[in-house]
Amino acid sequence: MSSTIAESTTQSGITTGPLSGYVVLDLTRALAGPHAGMMMGDLGAKVIKIETVGTGDDTRGWGPPFVGPAENRQATYFLSCNRNKLSLSLNLKDQEHKAKLEELIKNSDVLMENFRAGVLDRLGFSVQTLHKLNPRLIILSITGFGHDGPEAHRSGYDQILQGEAGLMSITGSGPDDPQKVGVPIADLLSGMYGAYGALAALLDREKTGRGQVVRTSLLASIIGVHAFQGTRTTVAGESPRAIGNHHPSIAPYGLYGCKDSKVQISIGSEKLWQNFANAFGLPADDPRFTNNSVRVENRPALNELIEKAFSGYNASDLLNALDAEGIPSGKVRTIEEVYGWDQVKSQGLIVEVEHEVLGKISLPGPPLRFFDPATNNETTRTVHTAPPVLNSNAQDIEQWLISRRENN
Repeated sequence: MSSTIAESTTQSGITTGPLSGYVVLDLTRALAGPHAGMMMGDLGAKVIKIETVGTGDDTRGWGPPFVGPAENRQATYFLSCNRNKLSLSLNLKDQEHKAKLEELIKNSDVLMENFRAGVLDRLGFSVQTLHKLNPRLIILSITGFGHDGPEAHRSGYDQILQGEAGLMSITGSGPDDPQKVGVPIADLLSGMYGAYGALAALLDREKTGRGQVVRTSLLASIIGVHAFQGTRTTVAGESPRAIGNHHPSIAPYGLYGCKDSKVQISIGSEKLWQNFANAFGLPADDPRFTNNSVRVENRPALNELIEKAFSGYNASDLLNALDAEGIPSGKVRTIEEVYGWDQVKSQGLIVEVEHEVLGKISLPGPPLRFFDPATNNETTRTVHTAPPVLNSNAQDIEQWLISRRENN
């Protein structure tokens, strides 16, 4: 484990995490890799983000929206995936800068990259070279379509992979209305899988003493979450298609209209069905509805009866009535409503950071929490750093390297 300079706590909260003491060298751009790096930073790792001299990560220019002064505007896209990192600009075609990168590699635990296949090799940093510099290094490599195979050469962009990997065919109002997910889900999933793989490789290193290469792709990440839609195809021989806001295998389960809005319900057991039907005057013993399989087959008729039963309710009253009967239900919130929701705030899902240009800003927070039963205390990192301004940590990183040289 490489050493870092960090205090465990401050007066305002915890600044470390389970990866405190590990160093991650983040050579990635856009979203998939940066999201993986941010996850490692959220867990306490020292994450050094290597950026192109002058321009930085591509996402620094992805907008609008941009915020801040006109002469130093900041892209909110970049802010979404780069908290808890340090920024250093390097030109990997410059010999002096390559020497700096080599020194960083020697002092890191994990290197993350999402270059197109062969690019890092051409820059002089093949897997063999990286492991010669640091045999304990974990290398996380993320591509679009995979590292080998007949289409490994293709560039991977989120929406293209949502289509190519089948996700758009099962998302939308119907079979003729393919829709992408409202966030870059292939990028985010591949970043999550990548971080998960890197952590597993770090654990394995404890046994072997050697680093290894972890590979994933946007294609793999979407297929990895096909779940029951995948086995419908591989086992049952079906070809799933989009059916809008209703579950293909459970009924009733979906979005229903009421007097002034729409609500969602999830009836996942026969006991819930009986309770739901009795509470809202539905024919529970109708042969079309006596079990889940026949309810799925007769979904249009069932949905019509449910919306008729809901038609006299305002959404707020309906949700109260459903909750009183123990029926899983919910509203459809806007993103703005989500960040104003007390439950979200209570879970630490909004964090405040001090940005060098923007001052105090709020960011979506990390999704993991940690608790130590021995001390009965939460050990979740609660103090976070803002996404860095380009090359703003060059001096700090140089001082850290100097200290490493002196200690070795």
